[in-house]
Amino acid sequence: MRIKQLFLIAASAVLFGGCAMAPAGGGGAAAEPAVAAAAERLRLAMIDPTPAALGALVADDLSYGHSSGKVDTKASFIADLVAGRSDFVSIAITDQTIKVVDGDTAIVRHTLSADTNDSGKPGKVSLKILGIWHKQAGEWKMLARQAVRIAS
Repeated sequence: MRIKQLFLIAASAVLFGGCAMAPAGGGGAAAEPAVAAAAERLRLAMIDPTPAALGALVADDLSYGHSSGKVDTKASFIADLVAGRSDFVSIAITDQTIKVVDGDTAIVRHTLSADTNDSGKPGKVSLKILGIWHKQAGEWKMLARQAVRIAS
């Protein structure tokens, strides 16, 4: 009898476990518009940076990887934008995809094309971006980002 009971418990866990672990509201495709809106607010804040706007959109544990290999923290990411060491004159985002997983984490991929003026030196960049966004205290914040140059 004991084996039969264990089997029933295990079968129930397999059949119904996913239901108990599903996120309560706001997950999956339903959350994608909110993630897209946060990503758009970040795009605009990178063009016209203020510490408050940027600070509200990135996580305290931010890991922001540049295509050059440099990795910024939240503090250095914000400081470089505000000081103009990293200066985006314009940013165009295309081919964006968003996948929300586990209800509070999102994978965002897109192509970024931008005119820059880093430390007063005009330039252009074309990058593929991978961003990881995490919902914290009800708000979507960028937790990690990695850029790679588009092969010519």
